[in-house]
Amino acid sequence: MCATCGCGDEAAAVITVPHDHPHPHPHEHEHPHEHGHGPGEHVHVPITKTITLEQKVLAKNDLLAQRIRKRLRDNAILTLNLTSSPGSGKTTLLERTIRELGDQPIAVIEGDQETLLDADRIKATGCRVVQVNTGAGCHLDAEMMRHALDALGPAPDSLLFVENVGNLVCPALFDLGEHAKVVVISVTEGTDKPLKYPHMFAAAGLVLINKIDLLPYVEFDLDRCREYARSVNPGIRILPLSATTGEGVNRWYDWILEQKTQFIQHP
Repeated sequence: MCATCGCGDEAAAVITVPHDHPHPHPHEHEHPHEHGHGPGEHVHVPITKTITLEQKVLAKNDLLAQRIRKRLRDNAILTLNLTSSPGSGKTTLLERTIRELGDQPIAVIEGDQETLLDADRIKATGCRVVQVNTGAGCHLDAEMMRHALDALGPAPDSLLFVENVGNLVCPALFDLGEHAKVVVISVTEGTDKPLKYPHMFAAAGLVLINKIDLLPYVEFDLDRCREYARSVNPGIRILPLSATTGEGVNRWYDWILEQKTQFIQHP
């Protein structure tokens, strides 16, 4: 088991360009394994062992993420890591964003445990995309990101979206070398999401509250959700929108262009 999140450490990430030949890239973690002990032996394992192992895994990931960040900066590739629970509407939002920001080169890395369904949806927009299937893994990590970048080859001075595996826990821990994390939640998920997953909201640069067209039909307090998010991250930007109707999406596009301008001016 992975010390940081409990997912299987034998899981392999498979990097796939939709409708092309798949190129498997095994993903390995350095995990020590305890050996059995004979009868009568009683071994006390200090609680710090798990913490040390977690720090080791994250330190290795962060080192590679720093190299990826430099690679992306050297090529002026603004990279946004989209995280959410399953069903928040990330892919629908990406489809709309790609179509409406089509005046600049855009590429996408899709993260899912299985299937090419989301990657095929993105490919249908005309955007270049690779799929990362993590198997039993519940997040993308920097090693998977490196392989995906090698397969995708995003153009210099472009915009790169990473649609992470649907999970608000583990992706908060793993730096991919991105410029910013963007958390997408929907009004169907409940007002208290920021309190339940504080680490993700603390790590994010932006929160998108999606599906606001459904507000009349669900119990969701927009103002209180904002308060909860700012209680864990006082400076965070929060933008309500509907990826389906288009309400509020222009503020999302403005934020992207602001980030792009800052990224170019302050590499």
